[in-house]
Amino acid sequence: MSQAHLNPSLPQALSRLDQLTNWERKPRGEMRVGLEPMLDLMQRLGNPHRSFRAIHVAGTKGKGSVSALLEAGLLRAGWRVGRYASPHVDRVNERVSILGQEVEDDVLASAIMQVLDGYESAKQAATAGEDATWFDVITAAAFVAFRDAGLDWVVVEVGLGGRLDSTNVVFGEVAIVTNIGLEHTEILGSTREAIAREKVGILKPGAMLATTLAVDDAAGKVLQQRADELGCPVLRTDLPEDATIAETNISLVGLVFDHLGRQGESMQTASEKGQPVGAWLLEPAVIDKARLPGRMERFELALPPTLRGGRQSLPVIMDGAHVPFNIEAVLRDITRSSNISGDCIAVVALASDKDAPDFLNVLSRYAAHTVFTEASGSGRAHAATELEALAISMGMACEAEPNPQKALHHAVAKAEEVGGWILVTGSLYLVGALRGTVQGRVG
Repeated sequence: MSQAHLNPSLPQALSRLDQLTNWERKPRGEMRVGLEPMLDLMQRLGNPHRSFRAIHVAGTKGKGSVSALLEAGLLRAGWRVGRYASPHVDRVNERVSILGQEVEDDVLASAIMQVLDGYESAKQAATAGEDATWFDVITAAAFVAFRDAGLDWVVVEVGLGGRLDSTNVVFGEVAIVTNIGLEHTEILGSTREAIAREKVGILKPGAMLATTLAVDDAAGKVLQQRADELGCPVLRTDLPEDATIAETNISLVGLVFDHLGRQGESMQTASEKGQPVGAWLLEPAVIDKARLPGRMERFELALPPTLRGGRQSLPVIMDGAHVPFNIEAVLRDITRSSNISGDCIAVVALASDKDAPDFLNVLSRYAAHTVFTEASGSGRAHAATELEALAISMGMACEAEPNPQKALHHAVAKAEEVGGWILVTGSLYLVGALRGTVQGRVG
Protein backbone atom coordinates (compact mmCIF):
# COMPACT_ATOMS: atom_id res chain seq x y z
CA MET A 1 0.00 0.00 0.00
CA SER A 2 1.38 3.43 -0.93
CA GLN A 3 2.29 6.07 1.65
CA ALA A 4 -0.35 8.34 0.07
CA HIS A 5 -2.98 5.71 0.80
CA LEU A 6 -1.79 5.33 4.40
CA ASN A 7 -1.87 9.11 4.94
CA PRO A 8 -4.19 10.44 2.24
CA SER A 9 -4.72 14.14 1.68
CA LEU A 10 -8.29 15.37 1.46
CA PRO A 11 -7.91 16.39 -2.23
CA GLN A 12 -6.67 12.85 -3.00
CA ALA A 13 -9.63 11.30 -1.19
CA LEU A 14 -12.14 13.66 -2.84
CA SER A 15 -10.63 13.03 -6.26
CA ARG A 16 -11.22 9.31 -5.77
CA LEU A 17 -14.71 9.95 -4.36
CA ASP A 18 -15.69 12.24 -7.24
CA GLN A 19 -15.54 9.31 -9.65
CA LEU A 20 -18.82 8.11 -8.10
CA THR A 21 -22.26 9.31 -9.17
CA ASN A 22 -23.17 12.52 -7.34
CA TRP A 23 -26.93 13.04 -7.49
CA GLU A 24 -26.65 16.45 -5.83
CA ARG A 25 -25.28 17.66 -9.18
CA LYS A 26 -27.53 15.73 -11.58
CA PRO A 27 -31.19 15.69 -12.67
CA ARG A 28 -33.11 14.09 -9.84
CA GLY A 29 -35.77 12.27 -11.88
CA GLU A 30 -33.56 9.26 -12.63
CA MET A 31 -32.12 9.09 -9.12
CA ARG A 32 -31.29 5.71 -7.63
CA VAL A 33 -32.75 5.50 -4.16
CA GLY A 34 -32.50 2.57 -1.79
CA LEU A 35 -30.71 1.55 1.38
CA GLU A 36 -29.14 -1.71 0.22
CA PRO A 37 -25.81 -0.20 -0.93
CA MET A 38 -25.53 1.79 2.31
CA LEU A 39 -26.35 -1.24 4.49
CA ASP A 40 -23.72 -3.29 2.64
CA LEU A 41 -21.10 -0.56 3.21
CA MET A 42 -22.03 -0.32 6.88
CA GLN A 43 -21.58 -4.05 7.36
CA ARG A 44 -18.20 -3.99 5.62
CA LEU A 45 -17.09 -1.13 7.89
CA GLY A 46 -18.17 -2.78 11.14
CA ASN A 47 -21.52 -0.92 11.42
CA PRO A 48 -20.20 2.48 12.58
CA HIS A 49 -23.78 3.86 12.55
CA ARG A 50 -24.53 1.78 15.65
CA SER A 51 -21.69 3.28 17.70
CA PHE A 52 -23.58 6.43 18.76
CA ARG A 53 -27.06 7.55 19.78
CA ALA A 54 -28.84 9.58 17.12
CA ILE A 55 -31.46 12.25 16.59
CA HIS A 56 -32.66 12.13 12.97
CA VAL A 57 -33.93 15.33 11.32
CA ALA A 58 -36.09 15.49 8.16
CA GLY A 59 -38.30 18.20 6.69
CA THR A 60 -38.59 20.50 3.70
CA LYS A 61 -36.92 23.46 5.40
CA GLY A 62 -35.19 24.17 8.69
CA LYS A 63 -33.35 20.83 8.97
CA GLY A 64 -29.94 22.47 9.12
CA SER A 65 -30.81 25.13 11.69
CA VAL A 66 -32.71 22.67 13.89
CA SER A 67 -29.78 20.23 13.71
CA ALA A 68 -27.31 22.98 14.66
CA LEU A 69 -29.45 23.97 17.66
CA LEU A 70 -29.65 20.34 18.80
CA GLU A 71 -25.87 20.00 18.46
CA ALA A 72 -25.16 23.21 20.37
CA GLY A 73 -27.56 22.27 23.18
CA LEU A 74 -26.18 18.74 23.58
CA LEU A 75 -22.63 20.14 23.64
CA ARG A 76 -23.75 22.61 26.33
CA ALA A 77 -25.06 19.61 28.30
CA GLY A 78 -21.55 18.14 28.29
CA TRP A 79 -22.01 15.31 25.80
CA ARG A 80 -19.55 14.35 23.06
CA VAL A 81 -21.60 15.34 20.00
CA GLY A 82 -21.41 15.21 16.20
CA ARG A 83 -23.60 16.57 13.44
CA TYR A 84 -24.01 15.43 9.84
CA ALA A 85 -25.41 17.97 7.36
CA SER A 86 -25.81 18.70 3.64
CA PRO A 87 -25.13 20.38 1.34
CA HIS A 88 -22.03 22.40 2.17
CA VAL A 89 -21.58 26.08 1.33
CA ASP A 90 -17.79 26.54 1.16
CA ARG A 91 -16.05 23.26 2.09
CA VAL A 92 -17.09 19.61 2.21
CA ASN A 93 -15.81 19.52 5.84
CA GLU A 94 -18.90 21.56 6.84
CA ARG A 95 -20.97 18.38 6.45
CA VAL A 96 -19.22 16.61 9.34
CA SER A 97 -19.06 18.39 12.69
CA ILE A 98 -17.23 16.77 15.63
CA LEU A 99 -17.39 18.37 19.09
CA GLY A 100 -18.66 21.58 17.51
CA GLN A 101 -15.85 21.88 14.95
CA GLU A 102 -15.63 21.02 11.25
CA VAL A 103 -13.92 17.66 10.80
CA GLU A 104 -10.16 17.90 10.22
CA ASP A 105 -8.96 17.27 6.66
CA ASP A 106 -6.87 14.22 7.56
CA VAL A 107 -9.69 12.62 9.57
CA LEU A 108 -12.18 13.06 6.74
CA ALA A 109 -9.68 11.88 4.12
CA SER A 110 -8.91 8.72 6.09
CA ALA A 111 -12.63 7.98 6.61
CA ILE A 112 -13.44 8.49 2.91
CA MET A 113 -10.59 6.17 1.91
CA GLN A 114 -11.81 3.48 4.33
CA VAL A 115 -15.30 3.65 2.84
CA LEU A 116 -14.00 3.63 -0.74
CA ASP A 117 -11.99 0.52 0.09
CA GLY A 118 -15.25 -1.06 1.28
CA TYR A 119 -16.89 0.06 -1.96
CA GLU A 120 -14.10 -1.54 -4.00
CA SER A 121 -14.46 -4.83 -2.13
CA ALA A 122 -18.24 -4.70 -2.74
CA LYS A 123 -17.54 -4.24 -6.46
CA GLN A 124 -15.24 -7.25 -6.47
CA ALA A 125 -17.83 -9.35 -4.65
CA ALA A 126 -20.69 -7.94 -6.78
CA THR A 127 -22.78 -7.08 -3.68
CA ALA A 128 -25.19 -4.16 -3.21
CA GLY A 129 -22.40 -1.79 -2.12
CA GLU A 130 -21.13 -1.66 -5.71
CA ASP A 131 -24.02 0.74 -6.46
CA ALA A 132 -22.99 3.21 -3.74
CA THR A 133 -23.24 6.89 -4.75
CA TRP A 134 -21.14 9.91 -3.76
CA PHE A 135 -23.67 10.73 -1.03
CA ASP A 136 -23.67 7.15 0.30
CA VAL A 137 -19.89 7.27 0.65
CA ILE A 138 -19.67 10.72 2.28
CA THR A 139 -22.45 9.67 4.70
CA ALA A 140 -20.67 6.42 5.54
CA ALA A 141 -17.39 8.34 5.99
CA ALA A 142 -19.10 10.68 8.46
CA PHE A 143 -20.32 7.70 10.49
CA VAL A 144 -16.79 6.23 10.49
CA ALA A 145 -15.37 9.56 11.71
CA PHE A 146 -18.04 9.79 14.44
CA ARG A 147 -17.28 6.25 15.63
CA ASP A 148 -13.55 6.90 15.69
CA ALA A 149 -14.10 10.10 17.69
CA GLY A 150 -16.01 8.14 20.36
CA LEU A 151 -19.12 10.32 20.26
CA ASP A 152 -22.16 9.93 22.52
CA TRP A 153 -24.76 11.60 20.29
CA VAL A 154 -24.94 12.49 16.60
CA VAL A 155 -27.55 14.77 15.03
CA VAL A 156 -28.16 13.36 11.54
CA GLU A 157 -29.76 15.58 8.92
CA VAL A 158 -31.55 13.80 6.05
CA GLY A 159 -30.15 14.52 2.60
CA LEU A 160 -33.37 14.14 0.58
CA GLY A 161 -36.73 12.71 1.62
CA GLY A 162 -36.27 10.25 4.46
CA ARG A 163 -37.45 6.70 3.91
CA LEU A 164 -34.84 5.85 1.25
CA ASP A 165 -32.22 8.45 2.17
CA SER A 166 -28.66 7.19 2.80
CA THR A 167 -28.88 8.41 6.41
CA ASN A 168 -31.85 6.18 7.20
CA VAL A 169 -29.65 3.32 8.37
CA VAL A 170 -29.42 5.05 11.77
CA PHE A 171 -31.92 4.57 14.58
CA GLY A 172 -32.99 8.04 15.63
CA GLU A 173 -34.27 7.91 19.23
CA VAL A 174 -36.02 11.13 18.28
CA ALA A 175 -37.19 11.59 14.69
CA ILE A 176 -37.96 15.18 13.72
CA VAL A 177 -40.02 16.34 10.74
CA THR A 178 -39.67 20.12 10.74
CA ASN A 179 -42.35 20.88 8.12
CA ILE A 180 -43.62 19.73 4.72
CA GLY A 181 -43.69 21.74 1.49
CA LEU A 182 -43.69 20.78 -2.18
CA GLU A 183 -40.09 20.00 -3.13
CA HIS A 184 -38.36 17.28 -5.17
CA THR A 185 -41.83 16.25 -6.33
CA GLU A 186 -40.40 14.10 -9.15
CA ILE A 187 -38.96 11.80 -6.46
CA LEU A 188 -41.02 12.30 -3.33
CA GLY A 189 -44.52 12.77 -4.76
CA SER A 190 -46.67 15.64 -5.98
CA THR A 191 -48.69 16.30 -2.80
CA ARG A 192 -47.75 17.31 0.73
CA GLU A 193 -49.30 14.04 1.97
CA ALA A 194 -47.09 11.94 -0.35
CA ILE A 195 -43.99 13.90 0.70
CA ALA A 196 -44.94 13.48 4.38
CA ARG A 197 -45.05 9.69 3.88
CA GLU A 198 -41.48 9.75 2.58
CA LYS A 199 -40.15 12.02 5.31
CA VAL A 200 -41.80 10.16 8.19
CA GLY A 201 -40.02 7.07 6.87
CA ILE A 202 -37.21 7.95 9.30
CA LEU A 203 -39.52 7.11 12.23
CA LYS A 204 -38.90 3.67 13.72
CA PRO A 205 -40.54 1.65 16.52
CA GLY A 206 -39.39 2.80 19.93
CA ALA A 207 -38.67 6.37 18.80
CA MET A 208 -40.38 9.69 19.50
CA LEU A 209 -41.65 11.91 16.64
CA ALA A 210 -41.37 15.70 16.98
CA THR A 211 -42.91 18.11 14.46
CA THR A 212 -44.33 21.60 13.94
CA LEU A 213 -47.25 20.19 11.93
CA ALA A 214 -50.67 20.14 13.58
CA VAL A 215 -52.69 16.92 13.56
CA ASP A 216 -55.41 18.60 11.47
CA ASP A 217 -52.88 19.61 8.79
CA ALA A 218 -53.04 17.28 5.76
CA ALA A 219 -49.35 16.34 6.06
CA GLY A 220 -49.52 16.34 9.87
CA LYS A 221 -52.30 13.75 9.69
CA VAL A 222 -50.02 11.45 7.67
CA LEU A 223 -47.29 11.82 10.30
CA GLN A 224 -49.75 11.00 13.10
CA GLN A 225 -51.09 7.93 11.26
CA ARG A 226 -47.57 6.55 10.81
CA ALA A 227 -46.70 7.25 14.43
CA ASP A 228 -49.88 5.43 15.52
CA GLU A 229 -49.02 2.43 13.31
CA LEU A 230 -45.58 2.17 14.95
CA GLY A 231 -46.80 2.97 18.47
CA CYS A 232 -44.63 6.11 18.65
CA PRO A 233 -45.62 9.15 20.74
CA VAL A 234 -45.70 12.56 19.01
CA LEU A 235 -44.50 15.96 20.27
CA ARG A 236 -45.92 19.06 18.60
CA THR A 237 -45.04 22.72 18.86
CA ASP A 238 -47.85 25.11 19.71
CA LEU A 239 -46.98 28.50 18.27
CA PRO A 240 -48.87 31.47 16.84
CA GLU A 241 -49.17 31.58 13.05
CA ASP A 242 -46.82 34.55 12.83
CA ALA A 243 -43.96 32.94 14.81
CA THR A 244 -40.59 33.65 13.20
CA ILE A 245 -38.41 30.93 11.70
CA ALA A 246 -36.02 31.25 14.65
CA GLU A 247 -38.84 31.03 17.23
CA THR A 248 -40.25 27.95 15.50
CA ASN A 249 -36.88 26.16 15.42
CA ILE A 250 -36.11 26.98 19.05
CA SER A 251 -39.55 25.79 20.17
CA LEU A 252 -39.15 22.48 18.31
CA VAL A 253 -35.69 21.80 19.74
CA GLY A 254 -36.88 22.82 23.21
CA LEU A 255 -39.60 20.15 23.00
CA VAL A 256 -36.94 17.55 22.18
CA PHE A 257 -34.69 18.57 25.09
CA ASP A 258 -37.62 18.54 27.52
CA HIS A 259 -38.50 15.04 26.27
CA LEU A 260 -34.92 13.83 26.78
CA GLY A 261 -34.96 15.27 30.30
CA ARG A 262 -38.18 13.38 31.09
CA GLN A 263 -36.51 10.23 29.73
CA GLY A 264 -33.78 10.62 32.35
CA GLU A 265 -31.05 12.30 30.30
CA SER A 266 -29.02 14.62 32.49
CA MET A 267 -26.17 17.10 32.38
CA GLN A 268 -22.64 15.73 32.05
CA THR A 269 -20.82 18.92 33.05
CA ALA A 270 -19.03 18.77 36.41
CA SER A 271 -20.93 21.67 38.02
CA GLU A 272 -24.39 20.56 36.84
CA LYS A 273 -24.00 16.77 36.81
CA GLY A 274 -27.30 14.95 37.24
CA GLN A 275 -29.51 17.95 36.48
CA PRO A 276 -32.14 16.98 33.84
CA VAL A 277 -31.61 18.45 30.39
CA GLY A 278 -34.41 20.58 29.02
CA ALA A 279 -35.38 23.55 26.86
CA TRP A 280 -33.45 25.72 29.33
CA LEU A 281 -30.28 24.63 27.49
CA LEU A 282 -31.23 27.00 24.67
CA GLU A 283 -29.67 30.04 26.28
CA PRO A 284 -28.52 32.96 24.08
CA ALA A 285 -24.90 31.74 23.82
CA VAL A 286 -26.12 28.31 22.61
CA ILE A 287 -28.47 29.86 20.04
CA ASP A 288 -25.68 32.13 18.83
CA LYS A 289 -23.31 29.18 18.44
CA ALA A 290 -25.87 27.37 16.25
CA ARG A 291 -25.88 29.97 13.46
CA LEU A 292 -25.16 28.42 10.06
CA PRO A 293 -23.73 29.91 6.87
CA GLY A 294 -26.38 30.88 4.36
CA ARG A 295 -29.31 30.80 6.78
CA MET A 296 -30.53 34.36 7.47
CA GLU A 297 -26.85 35.32 7.54
CA ARG A 298 -26.21 39.07 7.58
CA PHE A 299 -23.14 40.93 6.35
CA GLU A 300 -22.18 44.56 5.84
CA LEU A 301 -20.63 44.82 2.38
CA ALA A 302 -18.00 47.57 2.24
CA LEU A 303 -18.79 49.95 -0.62
CA PRO A 304 -16.13 51.28 -2.99
CA PRO A 305 -15.72 55.10 -2.78
CA THR A 306 -17.38 55.53 -6.21
CA LEU A 307 -20.63 54.07 -4.87
CA ARG A 308 -20.77 55.64 -1.42
CA GLY A 309 -23.89 57.74 -1.42
CA GLY A 310 -23.42 58.76 2.19
CA ARG A 311 -22.92 55.27 3.61
CA GLN A 312 -19.83 53.11 3.99
CA SER A 313 -21.51 49.72 3.68
CA LEU A 314 -24.57 47.93 2.41
CA PRO A 315 -26.62 45.30 4.31
CA VAL A 316 -26.53 41.91 2.58
CA ILE A 317 -28.61 38.97 3.83
CA MET A 318 -27.87 35.50 2.51
CA ASP A 319 -30.39 32.68 2.78
CA GLY A 320 -30.55 29.51 0.72
CA ALA A 321 -34.37 29.42 0.72
CA HIS A 322 -35.58 27.77 -2.48
CA VAL A 323 -39.20 26.80 -1.87
CA PRO A 324 -42.10 29.27 -1.85
CA PHE A 325 -43.27 28.88 1.75
CA ASN A 326 -39.72 29.29 3.03
CA ILE A 327 -38.82 32.40 1.03
CA GLU A 328 -42.14 33.84 2.26
CA ALA A 329 -41.11 33.19 5.89
CA VAL A 330 -37.59 34.56 5.32
CA LEU A 331 -38.84 37.78 3.72
CA ARG A 332 -41.59 38.21 6.31
CA ASP A 333 -39.05 37.89 9.15
CA ILE A 334 -36.56 40.26 7.50
CA THR A 335 -39.12 42.96 6.70
CA ARG A 336 -40.37 42.83 10.30
CA SER A 337 -36.85 43.43 11.54
CA SER A 338 -36.27 46.96 12.82
CA ASN A 339 -32.67 47.11 11.55
CA ILE A 340 -33.42 46.60 7.84
CA SER A 341 -35.08 49.32 5.80
CA GLY A 342 -35.40 50.44 2.22
CA ASP A 343 -36.00 48.49 -0.98
CA CYS A 344 -35.03 44.83 -1.32
CA ILE A 345 -32.73 44.13 -4.26
CA ALA A 346 -32.63 40.37 -4.77
CA VAL A 347 -29.94 38.23 -6.39
CA VAL A 348 -31.57 34.90 -7.25
CA ALA A 349 -30.54 31.54 -8.70
CA LEU A 350 -32.85 28.52 -8.76
CA ALA A 351 -32.20 24.88 -9.59
CA SER A 352 -34.27 23.55 -12.48
CA ASP A 353 -36.28 21.25 -10.18
CA LYS A 354 -37.57 24.18 -8.11
CA ASP A 355 -41.03 25.76 -8.43
CA ALA A 356 -39.94 28.99 -10.13
CA PRO A 357 -43.44 30.50 -10.75
CA ASP A 358 -44.57 30.24 -7.12
CA PHE A 359 -41.13 31.29 -5.81
CA LEU A 360 -41.20 34.42 -7.98
CA ASN A 361 -44.81 35.09 -7.07
CA VAL A 362 -43.73 35.41 -3.42
CA LEU A 363 -40.58 37.37 -4.27
CA SER A 364 -42.53 39.84 -6.42
CA ARG A 365 -44.40 41.06 -3.33
CA TYR A 366 -41.18 42.03 -1.56
CA ALA A 367 -38.37 42.75 -4.03
CA ALA A 368 -38.15 46.11 -5.80
CA HIS A 369 -35.65 44.75 -8.32
CA THR A 370 -34.26 41.25 -8.97
CA VAL A 371 -31.03 40.17 -10.67
CA PHE A 372 -31.33 36.58 -11.89
CA THR A 373 -28.15 34.55 -12.12
CA GLU A 374 -26.94 30.94 -12.21
CA ALA A 375 -25.25 28.91 -9.48
CA SER A 376 -22.88 26.53 -11.23
CA GLY A 377 -22.59 24.13 -8.30
CA SER A 378 -25.65 22.01 -8.97
CA GLY A 379 -25.48 21.59 -12.74
CA ARG A 380 -29.31 21.76 -12.67
CA ALA A 381 -29.88 25.52 -12.85
CA HIS A 382 -32.76 27.44 -14.37
CA ALA A 383 -31.20 29.73 -17.00
CA ALA A 384 -31.05 33.34 -15.79
CA THR A 385 -32.73 34.52 -19.00
CA GLU A 386 -35.54 31.99 -18.53
CA LEU A 387 -36.20 33.30 -14.99
CA GLU A 388 -36.03 36.88 -16.30
CA ALA A 389 -38.66 36.13 -18.99
CA LEU A 390 -40.94 34.52 -16.42
CA ALA A 391 -40.52 37.45 -14.02
CA ILE A 392 -41.20 40.03 -16.75
CA SER A 393 -44.42 38.18 -17.60
CA MET A 394 -45.38 38.61 -13.92
CA GLY A 395 -44.65 42.34 -14.02
CA MET A 396 -41.43 42.23 -12.00
CA ALA A 397 -38.60 44.73 -12.41
CA CYS A 398 -35.61 42.54 -13.16
CA GLU A 399 -32.56 41.70 -15.26
CA ALA A 400 -30.47 38.61 -16.07
CA GLU A 401 -26.73 38.19 -15.49
CA PRO A 402 -25.58 34.55 -15.57
CA ASN A 403 -22.26 35.31 -13.81
CA PRO A 404 -22.93 35.45 -10.02
CA GLN A 405 -20.12 37.94 -9.30
CA LYS A 406 -21.33 40.33 -11.99
CA ALA A 407 -24.92 39.85 -10.79
CA LEU A 408 -23.86 40.91 -7.30
CA HIS A 409 -22.13 44.02 -8.72
CA HIS A 410 -25.33 44.94 -10.57
CA ALA A 411 -27.34 44.49 -7.36
CA VAL A 412 -24.89 46.59 -5.33
CA ALA A 413 -25.15 49.47 -7.80
CA LYS A 414 -28.95 49.25 -7.78
CA ALA A 415 -29.18 49.04 -3.98
CA GLU A 416 -26.91 52.05 -3.62
CA GLU A 417 -28.95 53.97 -6.16
CA VAL A 418 -32.22 53.43 -4.25
CA GLY A 419 -30.83 53.25 -0.70
CA GLY A 420 -31.83 49.61 -0.32
CA TRP A 421 -30.38 46.29 0.84
CA ILE A 422 -29.50 43.03 -0.90
CA LEU A 423 -30.93 39.55 -0.48
CA VAL A 424 -28.97 36.64 -2.00
CA THR A 425 -31.32 33.66 -2.16
CA GLY A 426 -32.74 30.67 -4.05
CA SER A 427 -29.71 28.41 -3.73
CA LEU A 428 -27.04 27.50 -1.19
CA TYR A 429 -24.72 27.04 -4.18
CA LEU A 430 -25.26 30.74 -4.99
CA VAL A 431 -24.58 31.66 -1.37
CA GLY A 432 -21.36 29.64 -1.55
CA ALA A 433 -20.33 31.39 -4.78
CA LEU A 434 -20.80 34.89 -3.33
CA ARG A 435 -20.14 34.54 0.38
CA GLY A 436 -16.38 35.07 0.10
CA THR A 437 -16.89 38.24 -1.95
CA VAL A 438 -19.39 39.65 0.53
CA GLN A 439 -17.04 38.85 3.41
CA GLY A 440 -14.23 40.62 1.60
CA ARG A 441 -12.33 37.42 0.80
CA VAL A 442 -10.76 36.81 -2.58
CA GLY A 443 -11.96 33.73 -4.52
